[in-house]
Amino acid sequence: MKNVLRRPMTARAKTVLIFLSALALGAVTLIGLVSGTIRFSLEEVLVWMSGRAGNDLAVQILGNVRMPRIITGILVGMNLGVAGVLLQGVLHNPMASPNIIGVNAGAGLAAVVVMTVFPGRVPMIPAASFLGALLTATLICFLSAAFGKSRTVHIVLAGIAVSNLMSAVASGLMTINSDTLDITYSWLLGSLSGKSWAAVQSILPYSVAALALSAFISPKINLLTLGEEMAESVGLSVKVCRMIALLFAAILAGSAVSVAGTIGFIGLIAPHAARLLVGNDHRFLVPLSALFGALLLAASDTIARTVFLPVELSVGIITSVLGAPFFLVLLCRKGKAESVR
Repeated sequence: MKNVLRRPMTARAKTVLIFLSALALGAVTLIGLVSGTIRFSLEEVLVWMSGRAGNDLAVQILGNVRMPRIITGILVGMNLGVAGVLLQGVLHNPMASPNIIGVNAGAGLAAVVVMTVFPGRVPMIPAASFLGALLTATLICFLSAAFGKSRTVHIVLAGIAVSNLMSAVASGLMTINSDTLDITYSWLLGSLSGKSWAAVQSILPYSVAALALSAFISPKINLLTLGEEMAESVGLSVKVCRMIALLFAAILAGSAVSVAGTIGFIGLIAPHAARLLVGNDHRFLVPLSALFGALLLAASDTIARTVFLPVELSVGIITSVLGAPFFLVLLCRKGKAESVR
């Protein structure tokens, strides 16, 4: 019986799973459109989606408030999920994710600096967030390498230290400029509140390009996970592959932070949930992690804005409540595995 349960999934079964996950994401989207302070029936939502004439209230709320917010959440979730997969693959670290190793904090600090120092340069925020994420990822790699060979523990410790430092600096800048800065601390927690079609247009180009390129390099990530010597023996340039993957992860995390703030743990939970189902083949792991990230964030946002009506929570609170226990369990499992060795 155990051998049957452990039998790996076929490529066809993995493809079916990806398709079913896409259908589940569609269902979560419908639930998000129906739910809220003003509830709509499924029929009203379907009428609006079909383009037929609906009531003006449904057109305004569904078309200008809920749909752009949900699409923004889907893109942010996809970006964070794939960023987590790439970081875990190139760093050989199951606990690597954009928020845990400080990439989100670096992107957030860069965005806050632009908002405070160049308040009239809002279009610069995505590029600045990407640069902050990339520099932070590079810094943490150097710090962890300087401490020794045990990359798993040192990357996490270096990431936590850098993340706290950058979050503190960002909080200080926000406090000093609280009179002129048009963001709140909910942004540091991560929030999709008030996101319009402008947010979708801001993140969409980065998401499409980086997600497509991440899927393209996924076979090379498979080689990299076998070990540097094995990868180099088949002609793969490990340093170039690692830098490209870090670049894409920075683009994905930076663009997500630029529109939604520093949402945590999506990049940790989504890849591990996908890995439990399809294994370590990044050809399937990348798209499934993207879908799981989108599912998790879209569902968390619906919970954040409906469960405690009329109060709306930041979606980052919900993802942290889900992610913190998950991280502790993962850390314990990793510690036990290393003690056995």
